[in-house]
Amino acid sequence: MSQRTSTITPALILTFAATMMLGPFSLDTYLPAFPAIATDLGVSSQAVAVSVSVYIFALAAGQLIGGPLSDRWGRKRILVSGLVIFAFASMLLATLHTLPHFLAGRALQAVGAGWVLVSVPAMVRDRISGQEAAKLFSLMGLVMVVAPGIAPTIGSLLLKIGPWMGIFVFMAAYAVLLIPVLYAVVFSQMPGTVTVAHPKGGLLKPYLAVFKTHQAMPYIFWQVGAFSVMMLFITHSSFIYQDHFGQSADAFGLLFAANIVAMFCCNLINRALLARCFSSLHILRMATGLQGIGLVLLLLATLMQWPVWVFLPAMMITIGAHGALSPNIQACYMEHFPKNSGTAAALLGACQFGGAGVLSALSGFLPHSLPAVILAMLGCGLVAQFFMWRSVFFNRTS
Repeated sequence: MSQRTSTITPALILTFAATMMLGPFSLDTYLPAFPAIATDLGVSSQAVAVSVSVYIFALAAGQLIGGPLSDRWGRKRILVSGLVIFAFASMLLATLHTLPHFLAGRALQAVGAGWVLVSVPAMVRDRISGQEAAKLFSLMGLVMVVAPGIAPTIGSLLLKIGPWMGIFVFMAAYAVLLIPVLYAVVFSQMPGTVTVAHPKGGLLKPYLAVFKTHQAMPYIFWQVGAFSVMMLFITHSSFIYQDHFGQSADAFGLLFAANIVAMFCCNLINRALLARCFSSLHILRMATGLQGIGLVLLLLATLMQWPVWVFLPAMMITIGAHGALSPNIQACYMEHFPKNSGTAAALLGACQFGGAGVLSALSGFLPHSLPAVILAMLGCGLVAQFFMWRSVFFNRTS
């Protein structure tokens, strides 16, 4: 199979990354506004927090729908349509004043975001493969690591200059501004549409073809396990640092940001290793091993009741490893799908967010203690470790 290439410019990388940042922006920017939204809707902050779970599950559903559609109708149509849906839903959210309507608006917003998020990796795979694809995913990931760190800060700044509705107006404006940038930078370099992979049949037929690619399936479970470790930490991070370790809100912000820094550093190391011709699979195994080491240290820190400043490096190792895990899983998985890459990307994204979302929601039934949270993270990490060792054994015996 010949490798399809396209000129990779800094503008293209930044535009792809800015487009993918729509996901974390829409998930994290409105977090500081929970009390204000709750007051305006006449509900509790816990009720508003349900919108996070609604968003994650709708995001997974949006990707499952958008993936096959992008294979059939082309990336540009689905990507632009997703941005339009997202912008419309964001403006709608700025006008809603009941919780059921607010949750419905978040679901519609997530569907649009899902169409956007599934189109970008498919577009990358349409033109690039192998190590070059891994490098591009890594560069995009380097920019995207910043998004979860700055999104709540942007939300806080917007709350200082206006009501919470301004956050959703900002989201709508961001999506609308992406459209001309995409036309100027991406669509001009990647003209045309993708050849129809499955001209007949419903949305399920393309997924059957993806499921038949048995070599790629382990990467889905690998991603779900590794990503769930991070999702469980995000879900319980406030409890870990503020309730268990008794840190202030300001200190919590710094402790949380330390993980973003660790992810950024791991992503830089990942880029350096790719430049030195390490394969994506080799780096992926090393990153998974690093996450496993971090989880063991976290378990020791918990059982031995280490102070927060000793506990923190173990958490930074565990979460930071994701800076190299995610782009290499994506690159290894997408390598198997030169044709129906939209459907393949949809399945990976939906399983990643859907699986992690379910586990995060179920973790609410755990005992309210640090050992319970760390053991849940360790369990998810063991899934990733299993598929890492499976890949090592398979390569040795094949």
